[in-house]
This record gives sequence, structure tokens and C-alpha cells, in this order.
Amino acid sequence: MKSLTEQQAAAINTEDSYEQISGSGEVNRQVSALYDIVNHLMGKDRISERLMKLEVQDFIQSEKIEDRILALHRIVFNSKEQAQGLQPEEIDPALKAIESQVADMLARRAVESRLEKEMAEKIEEKQLQYMEEMKLQLLKKNAGPENGYTLKKYAHLEKLETKKLSKSAMELFRPQKLEDIVGQEEAIQSLVSKIASPFPQHILIYGPPGVGKTTAARLALEFAKKMKYTPFEQDARFVEVDGTTLRWDPREITNPLLGSVHDPIYQGSKRDLAETGIPEPKLGLVTEAHGGILFIDEIGELDDFLQNKLLKVLEDKRVEFDSAYYDPDNPAVPLYVKKLFDEGAPADFILIGATTRQPQEINPALRSRCAEVFFEPLSNEDIQNIVEQGARRLSVELENGVSEMISQYTIEGRKAMNILSDAYSMALYEQSKEGEIHITKKHMDSVVRMSRLISYSQKKASEQPEIGKIFGLGVNGFLGSVIELECNAFKAVEKGKGSLRLNDTAGSMTKDSLFNAASLIRKTTGEILHDYDIHVNVIGGGKIDGPSAGAAIVMTMISAIQQKKVRQDAAITGEISIQGKIKPIGGVNEKIFGAKQSGMKTVIIPKENAKDVKAGISGIEIIPVETIEEVMEILFCS
Repeated sequence: MKSLTEQQAAAINTEDSYEQISGSGEVNRQVSALYDIVNHLMGKDRISERLMKLEVQDFIQSEKIEDRILALHRIVFNSKEQAQGLQPEEIDPALKAIESQVADMLARRAVESRLEKEMAEKIEEKQLQYMEEMKLQLLKKNAGPENGYTLKKYAHLEKLETKKLSKSAMELFRPQKLEDIVGQEEAIQSLVSKIASPFPQHILIYGPPGVGKTTAARLALEFAKKMKYTPFEQDARFVEVDGTTLRWDPREITNPLLGSVHDPIYQGSKRDLAETGIPEPKLGLVTEAHGGILFIDEIGELDDFLQNKLLKVLEDKRVEFDSAYYDPDNPAVPLYVKKLFDEGAPADFILIGATTRQPQEINPALRSRCAEVFFEPLSNEDIQNIVEQGARRLSVELENGVSEMISQYTIEGRKAMNILSDAYSMALYEQSKEGEIHITKKHMDSVVRMSRLISYSQKKASEQPEIGKIFGLGVNGFLGSVIELECNAFKAVEKGKGSLRLNDTAGSMTKDSLFNAASLIRKTTGEILHDYDIHVNVIGGGKIDGPSAGAAIVMTMISAIQQKKVRQDAAITGEISIQGKIKPIGGVNEKIFGAKQSGMKTVIIPKENAKDVKAGISGIEIIPVETIEEVMEILFCS
């Protein structure tokens, strides 16, 4: 093989463009550019080696463009396959093949550079990580668990433990025995009878907020523990959780309610089992409540999927655990882990769920497994009793009328205690002395003004009868309310072409009641509504739906048409049929409560609802009726 001449070597080593020795023209420039790129990619030494190996030393300095292309082709492809003596028509295909190969070389070089850079970074990262692990091992080996930083944190925590504030007012006001819970005698009797039994039942408690559902459940367990015939032992736990905070995790990495499995990759800083690849089951609240009560507040907000899993636990009285990482034949598995995977965790408890929702809004499968207890809204008298009881615990004197004022601004026992606490703080601030504190109406006025309280018990009743105005009754959740309806009736401009209008916000069933009323009025009074322009209005624009406003609508329309005055100290509820029958409705106790709060002396209900009325209601006359004629006798003034 020939050796390179000094002139040839100089031509290869130079950084100048090959265009100086390759003539002119587009092809020459293209070849020169390709030579520059290849020289940059391969380097001088490698090109020199290939020139000698492929015997193209003479071709690279040739004045013929075909020879230089041939030399370039052999260098790039590292092959002698390209025959000598390119024909003019072969130049263009040869150049395209060279360009394609050079492009591949450039791409490969770019990828290699990037990979080399990433590999260098990974190596550096691993080295740093290894060094840190080595340092930690040395620190653990040569020192204890404490250092200056941890000891400082510990001392700070110890200092915090020495600071104590007085217990909150809510702790002071919380009932200590079942007798202290006001206004729920029947509900408490029902609750305790279902818990303090040889065969305690799962229970759902319905009721508005702040009436003592949680406290009653806790005290019911304490009462049951004293009874020898109940299965509850003295150490039976009352585990309380809010259903709104419990969510279903589809990955099953964590489940505070039922328990979960921490697989080795999720065990975090506790690596005892992770080092050997053993999953660790974590017990949930259902196992913590084993032998006692699991109380879930707002159980209606609990995730549906989680509810279904809870039902399975109620049936089996155990929680099962599973993991793809668990190997029952692994001798390194601790006994407690093996027991939990093989047998599950015990979860034999009584479930008590509390909710402010209506029964029909609760999962039917859950309802079928539970007894149901209903807590009632608190009356004005109940709120006053709670306030006076709280005042005794605070050792304060109340001016006459303070408890009545508080009862006007809330229907919740908890809220009443908050208002009392605010008034107490106001009195203490003004009197600036310890000992006996006297809470006055003036203090309450300040609390109402600063807290922007709104009265719940707005007095709507009146001794003065009116034409075309009547009080109906509605219910929202567990709270009843009085609905004011009014009606105007005018003779139509053209007989038989009158109009009938009701609020657009009224529901479809209420509008059906309006048409039923039209038919009934003609049957009862002989009046033809098409001869009148009639407008029925719900004062306040409230959205009402359901048939229970039917009787009230009929009465206000008859009053407006016949110009008869209606009592304003009575309210009515009931569905109306086109035959004039007063049909039963729902929420009768809540509606009676709402009527009483608004100052009504009388409430008219369907006769079929009389059996549903809670015993012991005082301060309001309840009249059951069957027909619209009976209602007219009661409400129309002679």
C-alpha cells in the first residue's frame, strides 16, 4: 500500500475549504462541503487511515471531480465496492448516497453525545448518593439517634407541654349524662334501648345539626357498659370520625376507615420490612372500634364505594388484606403479618351513623342493616332550657329575657352555647372583674349586632283576619316553615275569558294543585274561575313544590273570590283532591314546629296524619280534618 505524500497529508490536515483545490461549480462546492463535514466528524487520523486502506490517496488530489467523489464515497462507506471511473450520469446518485450516509453519521454522533452526557450525569448522581448513604451509615454506627438539632426540637416540645389554657366553653357545656340532653327524650330512649341490649343493633340517627346526636351516642355507650347483660366491656372504645373526611383511594395505598397494606415500595422511612420485601398491613378504624362503637358523623357524605366495602365488613365482622408482594412461604414474614394476611383483622363493632339528610337520601343497603332513630328540631323552650343550663355551668346570672333572645336566633343547641359564650365574654370585658358575672339584654344586643345574627323565629301570626291571604306550611330537611300565600281575584273584562296565574318559581306539583283547586272551587261554591282574573302569589318568591300546599291554595282563592276574611293566627297543610278531601302529607311534625315558631295558635293537618304527631306538643292547637268544608268552618271568620 502506498504512503501519503507530504502534499497529500497537508491537504488532508488543512482546515481550509477544499474548494480551493477542487475547481469551480455547484458540484465542486457540494463535494468540498461534504469533505469538510466528514473531516469534522471522523477526524484527521481516521481519514488518513482510510485513505491508505482503501487506496484512494491519489484520487483525493485529482483534478477530476469523479475521482474525488469516488474517494469520498469510499471514505464515508469504508468500502471498495464503488467501482473506479464514475460516469457523469452516476455523479448525482453517488452524491445523494454520500449525503444520506453523512446525515446518518451526524444523527448517530448527536445521539451518542447526548447519551454520553446523560450517562456522565447519572454516574455523578449515583456517586453522590452512594457517598451520602456511606456518610449516614457511618453516622448511625458512630452516634446515637440524637444530635443537637433533635435535642433542641425535643426541648421545645417539652416547653410547649408546660403551657395550658383553660378548657374550651364547648367542653364545659357538653352534657355529662343522658338526662342533660334537652328536647330529645323519645329519641334518646329509642337510641339507648337499641344499644343497651344483649343484641345491640347498628343505628342510623337522623336529625338537624346541633341537637346532640354525637353526644347522645357517646353517652349511650357509657350507659350500656354499666349494664351486665350487654356485650360491651369496660374498655369498649367509642371511635368517632367524620364521613366527609373519608375518601376512597382506588390505588388502595391508604384507607383509614378499613385499613390498607403498605407494600415495600410505599413503606417510607420505616424500612424494617421493606428491606426484605415484606408488605405490612395497617389496621383501620373498624378494627380500632372492635368490641365498641364506630361513630360516623355525616355518614350520608361517605363515598359510595367505601360504603359498600363497609357493608361487607359489617357482614363478615373481619377485614381482609391482600398484596401481590405477600409470599406465605417466606420464612422472614413475622407472625402478626402472616396472621393478618391469612385470617384478616377482627372488626366486630356496632356502627352508629349520624346524618342531616333525609332517610330516602341514604344508601338503601345501609338502611336495611340499621335501626333508625330520629332526633327532633329544638323548640324555643328547648333552646331556653339549654341556655339556662349553660349559664349555671358558667356560674353566671342571666337577666330576664336573655334566654328568650338567644332562642330567637338559633334552633341549634351548639349555636346557642356559642351565642351565650359571646355574651359572657362581652359581660366579662365590660365588668372587668372576676366573680359573679351578670349577662344583660344590652350584652345580647351587642352580640347580635356584631355577629350579624338573623332571627329564626319571625312572628308572622296576627289577630287581624284578612281577605285573600293564608298561611301554608313547608319543610326543608328537618326544619318546617310557614309559607305566606296571597290571592287577588277580579271579574274578567270578558266573561269566560279570565286568566289564572301562579309564581313561575313554583314546582309542577304545586301548579297541579292550582288546577285541582279550580275544579274543586266550582264544585264547592259554584264559581267558574274562567270568569275571573286570578293571581296567586307566594310572598317572598320562595320555590315550593309538592302537593301539600293544595288546601292552602284553595282557601286563599275562595277567600279572594267571595271576599271572605281568613284567620291569620292559623296555618294549614294538606294535599287537596278534586273531591274536596284533605289527603296526608309528609313532615307533619316539622311543619307543626315551624308553625309554632311563627307564633301560630292553630295548625290544621290531614286527619290521616294525626297518628304521626309527636306526643307532648304544647302551646299550639292541632286540628285534624278530612274535607275542605271543615277547613272553611275553621279558617273563615263569620
